Amino acid sequence: MKLLVVGAGGREHALAWKLAQSPRVQIVYVAPGNGGTAQNERLRNVDITDPAALTDFVEQENVAFTLVGPEAPLAAGIVNLFRSRGLKIFGPSKEAAQLESSKNFAKAFMKRHNIPTAEYETFSDTAAAHAYVDAKGAPIVIKADGLAAGKGVVVATSTEEAHAAIDSMLADNKLGDAGARVVIEKFLAGEEASFIVMVDGKHVLPLASSQDHKRLLDGDKGPNTGGMGAYSPAPIVTPQLHARVMREIILPTVRGMENEGIRYTGFLYAGLMIDAQGNPKTLEFNCRMGDPETQPIMARLKGDFSKIVELAAEGRLAGAELDWDRRTALGVVLAAYNYPETPRRGDRITGIPAENENSVTFHASTTLADGKLTTSGGRVLCVVSLADSMRSAQSVVYDTVNQISFDGMQYRRDIGYRAVNRKQSERSG
Repeated sequence: MKLLVVGAGGREHALAWKLAQSPRVQIVYVAPGNGGTAQNERLRNVDITDPAALTDFVEQENVAFTLVGPEAPLAAGIVNLFRSRGLKIFGPSKEAAQLESSKNFAKAFMKRHNIPTAEYETFSDTAAAHAYVDAKGAPIVIKADGLAAGKGVVVATSTEEAHAAIDSMLADNKLGDAGARVVIEKFLAGEEASFIVMVDGKHVLPLASSQDHKRLLDGDKGPNTGGMGAYSPAPIVTPQLHARVMREIILPTVRGMENEGIRYTGFLYAGLMIDAQGNPKTLEFNCRMGDPETQPIMARLKGDFSKIVELAAEGRLAGAELDWDRRTALGVVLAAYNYPETPRRGDRITGIPAENENSVTFHASTTLADGKLTTSGGRVLCVVSLADSMRSAQSVVYDTVNQISFDGMQYRRDIGYRAVNRKQSERSG
């Protein structure tokens, strides 16, 4: 069979890489793909981004099903278009994708269905937003209502920082339509985790737990990014917490959407904040796999992923099971010079080692031209290693990272530190 993965990042490389391992799969097209997908003989880049042109391509090539990676085409209604043409696709409809494309929609939805989240208010009036911050104080969180490519959330540690974020989004229109409304919510303290499931409209199949690192610098310092690394499993997600998240957050979301006349299909990502007492609250929903969480999750997944995605696309997830490598997978993102501000492009990349059973490098913002690999955006690569413990995975992954080079390369040297600290505290306790 032929498959299509829509997208160009590290998440899409990892999804296509996993799908292509199936003996049923002849080729996985990636639209538009990147320099890494261009180098894999089981993958083929297709330089098409227009959804209508993609439906034509799928029909011409007799593609069995399509998997959508990024949020923008989902929010634009690519799933609706494919289904209107009778084409099999896994992802949420435009209506369902509002859980991610509108923070206000998501927060109001959670309030209606008693899904635990931070208290909030939504504003389009600058003066009212400023007054709310003055009344509540800091720390406080300012979020652009719409999609802002990871740049729409400011965790303000002072009221001055909060006021500046409001002015940037509402008054100065720095984020365009995405920031025409802002959601201001209570700051939640605790530890974050990523909880991702597959949904076929009714049935839910959880993926392995994971945790990512949003801040640019070691020790969770510096500006927020799209994610500087991730690992799976996340020790903070105990079996008890897993059951509670399913019961209090995931299942009420799927059923709540169904009750409101919106059938949810696709990946559903709940970004969680878990407080010191172990209580989970929902920071946000994404309507797709996380990036960089996808990379370590796919590295741990065993078996034929194409069969699971096909079952999900056909509404037949009931009874489906996933098999996981017992090892820890750790992914470290290598970012371009001046990321996350205005990343430099065009730097030559060298030294990426060949994939082996313990390590694989996924490409995100890379371009292959005349046999030369160069940077083409902010997060360039994600190096993933598997080992029996978090410390061992750290050792393997950073040995691999040290082989790779491009001018201005920046990365965190402490990915996985929370899990290591948790293990140490358990031992000392």
